[in-house]
This record gives sequence, C-alpha cells and structure tokens, in this order.
Amino acid sequence: MAAVSVGVIDGEPRLDLAYEEDVTAGTDMNVVCTGDGNFVEVQGTAEERCSTGGPSTRCWTSPSPGAGADPVAGRRLVPACGASMTRLLLATRNAGKLAELQRLLEAAVPGVEVVGLRDVPQYPEAPETGATFEDNALLKAREAVRYTGLPAVADDSGLTVDALNGMPGVLSARWSGRHGDDDANTALLLGQVADVPDERRGAAFVCAAALVTPVGDERVIERRWRGRLIREKRGTNGFGYDPVFVPEGLEVTSAELSPADKDARSHRGQAFAALVPVLAEVLGPR
Repeated sequence: MAAVSVGVIDGEPRLDLAYEEDVTAGTDMNVVCTGDGNFVEVQGTAEERCSTGGPSTRCWTSPSPGAGADPVAGRRLVPACGASMTRLLLATRNAGKLAELQRLLEAAVPGVEVVGLRDVPQYPEAPETGATFEDNALLKAREAVRYTGLPAVADDSGLTVDALNGMPGVLSARWSGRHGDDDANTALLLGQVADVPDERRGAAFVCAAALVTPVGDERVIERRWRGRLIREKRGTNGFGYDPVFVPEGLEVTSAELSPADKDARSHRGQAFAALVPVLAEVLGPR
C-alpha cells in the first residue's frame, strides 16, 4: 500500500508535496492505493475558489516532484494507482513517427492517447550507448517511464550492410562522426563499398521497437527490411540512407516511395504494426 500527495501550485501539477507546498497549493489531493492498483482513498480540496477540471486532471498526469521528492519512485506512484493507462508516450520528437503510431492504434486500441516528447515536461535524454538496436530502444523507453510515469514506446533503427559485417548498425546516424549529417554519412558509406560488386551489395534497414510500462512490463519487437545499395542517390521523399537503398522486389529506392507506401513496407512500419497487438494486450481494457 502506498500514499502520495499531489497538488497544483501556480498552475503547475506537483507530486509528493512538502509541507510548505501543501499549505500553498491551489488544489491538493491525497491518494492511497494498494500495490495491485486499487484505490483505498482519494481526498481532494480546492482552496479559496473552485478548481477547474484542467488543473485537477493534471494532478494525475506527469506531475513534477515536490521538494525532496524521489523523481523516480514518486512519478511512478500516481500512474500505478490508476485502474487503466490511457496515455502512451512515444519517446520521439518526430511528428511523422507519432502520427504513424497514432493511426495504427486508433482503431486497434480505442481509448489510448499517443503523445510525444513535446507533450510532456522535458527531461534529460541519455546518449544511445547500447550495442544493439534492442538495447537502445529499451534504454529510451525505460528512461521515458522513469521520468514521466507513463507507459512508453521507443524505437531505434539503422542500416546494416552485408559487405561491412553489419555496419554502420547502431552507429548509422553518426557514421561520419557528426550525428544526423545524412549527406556525409551516405557519402562515407558509398565510398566504403565503392569496390563491392552489385551482387554483394545487400543491406537491410532494422528497427527495434520497445514497450515499457511503469509496472515493469517490457516487450521488444524487431523487424528488417531487406534490399540492396545502389551507387548514386535517387529520390527526395526519404531521409538518411533512403536515397541509396532499393528494397527487395522493387526497382525504386525507398526515397522514391510515397510516404504511405514506405510506412506500409518499411522496417519501422512493420515493427510498429507488430507492436499493436502487444499494446492492445498490455494497455487495453482488462
């Protein structure tokens, strides 16, 4: 059994209030719940004037810790007390990824709201130091849960080249030494495989998508999109290595596909689609 105090101070939700914060809060609540998520007691008070639904509701969603609060243990208490989890954090600022997962979940898992990093209080993001895509996806998802208390999905992806023994792999985004420099990364890669004959230029995009919940559930799904590298860039619809990657069964690069077609075929689209039934199982109605 656990108890925690939450409140609204100057319009902002706060968790685990110190005494001096409790007496100045415009709205404050005391919540007692059991370890399996059942409520024992909830008490709420609006001071001086009636509290609107917005600030009161925000007491339940990612409040900042109060003075002296443990930012890890504290943030997990309130979401864990809820009977269901209706907000899912996708640990990204990429609007395209967010919209893709929102589309996939809209019909499959009704009542789950997918939000991104721009929708939660900013927190320090650790560097991606994992040796595998799965390592990095779990690192980001665990970090998101730790700081927000929300169930979280995170992904890590990159390109593996057969002739380079699977590299650039997890180093794909910084292969040239500068993170996110697509032109430099692609130029370096093409230079490294310049003498490799066409029949040995196989490659695959890989995506690992991880789900982590505040109560300790962890699931990871990995998908691959096989293809081959060409010698010059073609297409403008993609990013990264898309302009030099031709998927198996096609004659166009992934940068020449429409966004909808790429979503349906790609490593990330496959991984997110495979994650949907897992999300329905973990986050859906019990």
